[in-house]
Amino acid sequence: MSTKIHFSGIGGVAMCAGARLAQALGCEVRGSDTRVYPPTSQILAGMGVPVYEGYAAENLLWGPDLIVIGNALSRGNPEVEACLSDRRHFVSLPEWLKENVLRVRRPIVIAGTHGKTTTTAITAHLFRSAGVDAGYMVGGAFQNGIPSSELGQSGEPFILEGDEYDAAFFDKRAKFLHYLPETTVITALEFDHADLYKDLDEIRIAFERLLRIVPKDGNVVLCADNAAATLAESSYSRTFTYGLTPQASFFARRLSTTPEGQQFEVRHEGASLGEFFVPLHGAHNVQNALAALVVSELYGLPRDTVREALRNFPGVARRLDIFHQSNGIVFVSDFAHHPTAVKATLQAASERWPHARRFVLFEPRSNTTVTRVFEKEYVEAFSHADVVAFGRVYRAEKIPSEQRLDTKALAEALRQGGVEAQAFEETSQLLDFLLKQVRCGDVVLVMSNGAFDGIFDKIRAAFVS
Repeated sequence: MSTKIHFSGIGGVAMCAGARLAQALGCEVRGSDTRVYPPTSQILAGMGVPVYEGYAAENLLWGPDLIVIGNALSRGNPEVEACLSDRRHFVSLPEWLKENVLRVRRPIVIAGTHGKTTTTAITAHLFRSAGVDAGYMVGGAFQNGIPSSELGQSGEPFILEGDEYDAAFFDKRAKFLHYLPETTVITALEFDHADLYKDLDEIRIAFERLLRIVPKDGNVVLCADNAAATLAESSYSRTFTYGLTPQASFFARRLSTTPEGQQFEVRHEGASLGEFFVPLHGAHNVQNALAALVVSELYGLPRDTVREALRNFPGVARRLDIFHQSNGIVFVSDFAHHPTAVKATLQAASERWPHARRFVLFEPRSNTTVTRVFEKEYVEAFSHADVVAFGRVYRAEKIPSEQRLDTKALAEALRQGGVEAQAFEETSQLLDFLLKQVRCGDVVLVMSNGAFDGIFDKIRAAFVS
């Protein structure tokens, strides 16, 4: 195995987690990125990993044996060009994981359009709490400073998030096709990633390919509440379903919600597995918890231990994550950007803060969100908010105007439906609107899958605790 590894694009959550695994394997690790934000910057600093700011061929002069190239990099990047010109050994992160981590472990791959980060985190938490030295890699940061990856013991399960996005500029296959799954969970099947997939059928093919590489004596676990259930016909392995419908192999019923979380009963084959509590809100999080519970049953974890561990799940950063409070206003960060996730997040916020006005700040940032693909769906999703302020479309200049999300038209459609909505080109304008309109008792939901032009620090500065 290479002993000196450079991670180009180390600021990504998955790349940072991969760097931590490489360090645990005894490798010397360095990396580079244009700018590294918290919590990744804090994690890397704690690891003592040198990070070069910006990309340059000179960053590779320290003599790494291998360069792991993140999927955000493409041709024209100085480090990519140096790798190609100098015939350096380079791989994608999924390929590196496959060859250096997963071959000697028992991979449990959590995939799906939505919910995979939280489901992966819950599953990893249950296994570790049960005393299993399972490795894991989560595409998000745990709350309370828990690392987003652990190497675990060779021969034990390794729980990782399986993304359908491409592995690298030179490998356009879905990342999860590298992951050698013993067990695969698919939480949802919906259209997304319009920059890679033409339609839902193409995404479905990617998931079908994932099921083809699960061994016959492995496990396939599918959500019965959405189109993921239709993938059962493509499974070659033992197949289980879960969800809120009684037709599922494992189903949750008798849901009750409090400000602290949700209580539910799990039933399987006509018998009750007991009552469980998850300190998260929204029906989607019952589904996520249930998926993790199914995996815990398949691997024989003690049920009472699992029940207590689920109750104490610490949560994942940027999933209804309170980052600031001031004068009776609660400021929450959430990763939601797909319309289904936006709607689910607003529903969860209603359950957690039932009497609050829901004030949304939304940054169209992902490669699909910045386009008009989901424009109609966003009108319905944001109709569950009270006030919506849209930020500038990320890198709008790179998207043809006829394809670009029209936030002004979106705001107008919402206003016609009775939602107070505005669209802004500058973050300063959006913040001025927030300062004028927000009031005591509001919950401000900042939705973005990126930095949102530093809005989190700007809010902390504008609203003194």
